[in-house]
Amino acid sequence: MILETAQLTIKSSETTAFKAAMAEAKLIISAMPGFIDLQVNPCIEIPNQYLLLGRWQTLADHTEGFRKSVHYQRWKALLHHFYEPFPEVFHYGEATIST
Repeated sequence: MILETAQLTIKSSETTAFKAAMAEAKLIISAMPGFIDLQVNPCIEIPNQYLLLGRWQTLADHTEGFRKSVHYQRWKALLHHFYEPFPEVFHYGEATIST
């Protein structure tokens, strides 16, 4: 399992439109092979910031399967114009330390 993370900073006046677009985008990504789940959590301290946590079966499912698909083009059109600055995406492996 791979954990995808991104800190999303949304243009201040766009948070309501972002939430609606993300609801639609979740339908797109959830149909992708290897997709497990997606959370988009709002930051308590910074109202226009969100933490995206996506889980994929493999790194290739995300980077090759999703990002190189026509579905990603729709995802991109729905969401990328909201970000300021554009987020960095990181991928993490299985937990080595847990409680």
